[in-house]
Amino acid sequence: MAAASSEQASQAPNPQGKRKARNGKRNHRGPQGRPLVPTHAPKACVRPNGSVSPIHAPSPVDHGRPHVRAQTNYRDTGFDGGADMYAALDLGTNNCRLLIAQPTRPGQFRVVDAFSRIVRLGEGLISTGRLSDDAMDRAVEALRVCASKLAGRSIRRMRLIATEACRAAANGEEFLARVTRETGLQLEIISRETEARLAVSGCASLVGREARSVVLFDIGGGSSEIAVIRVGDNRSNRLANHITHWTSLPVGVVTLSERHGGRDVTPEVFAAMVGEVEGLLDAFDCPPVSEIAHEDFHLIGTSGTVTTLAGVHLDLPRYDRRKVDGLWLSDDEVTAMQDKLLAWDFAGRASNACIGPDRADLVLAGCAILEAIRKRWPSRRMRVADRGLREGLLTDMMADDGAWRRTRIRRAQMQGTAERKI
Repeated sequence: MAAASSEQASQAPNPQGKRKARNGKRNHRGPQGRPLVPTHAPKACVRPNGSVSPIHAPSPVDHGRPHVRAQTNYRDTGFDGGADMYAALDLGTNNCRLLIAQPTRPGQFRVVDAFSRIVRLGEGLISTGRLSDDAMDRAVEALRVCASKLAGRSIRRMRLIATEACRAAANGEEFLARVTRETGLQLEIISRETEARLAVSGCASLVGREARSVVLFDIGGGSSEIAVIRVGDNRSNRLANHITHWTSLPVGVVTLSERHGGRDVTPEVFAAMVGEVEGLLDAFDCPPVSEIAHEDFHLIGTSGTVTTLAGVHLDLPRYDRRKVDGLWLSDDEVTAMQDKLLAWDFAGRASNACIGPDRADLVLAGCAILEAIRKRWPSRRMRVADRGLREGLLTDMMADDGAWRRTRIRRAQMQGTAERKI
């Protein structure tokens, strides 16, 4: 298992990297370094009545069912009746997330609707190699909610993706065929390379203009993506174009906690988890830290792990994205929060408002992955990002579609009309 993992971490060719996509074509992967695969999303077909193909009427669902941390509290939540809408869905190993948004200023968008639910699609995957019936049922139920939200809006363009759980499972393609039959949603399994690039695109606005070197990481449920970013004087509008090295570790909070145990985590168990991730990182061929760790170097973390640490650090009575997204944490503060979580037992973690019972057995596995990353790339500070693949999908779709240019033209026309009336 470890040997196979090391090969994946160093991006050596492997059978999984060459698996066929749902359209029957093989996914070609470039060498380690800046991703070579374009991330242009296919256009959705919009029917005259405003519905989007291939979305069909979903099965009835219980919209009153509570779900974990539904992220609807974006700063610019609202609706512009004249602006186009775009949708991004990310079905991961642990979560199912949806965003529907409209373009505003260049590089930015207004969130119209959002949905997030913990489904644990990858539960038991490392021991069986397959998605379990219960896990698939939970995911399909969440996807029905997403389908109902999409069917009720006129979406110009959308992209619906699945990541590590569906990549790794022997029945991943079979499950997605079931999703299409039961919800009408057609999800694509993206490569690890594309996942790393999307994570960077989603967090581009958190990289300050003064930054020259950044290591961005996304700790997922079944995999963890890491990108080394070098920004020179000629900064591209797309931050992903500045990725120099990237890797995808075949380990995430679900897989690591299942292997080592997530409920009762002793310092010895935690050290063993850190050691496993360090072994994977050893296979990542990347410039020495001395070449990138200077005054304007910092880490950016996008995952439930880092947002949880930020919420605990702020001692929030309930999780609040507005206070967490973009927060800076010093190296000492991150260490203090990790030590605090390690000192709590399972009940203590479950009772914390920013963790809850659904994440209490996963958060220390995430901290172990974070600790290994911090050892590899020591930094005085880390920026917290409550954003990720969905935001990257939306940003790329809007850029490819010329959405911000159309919005600017439309607003200029509206202003001209208003001035003529005056």
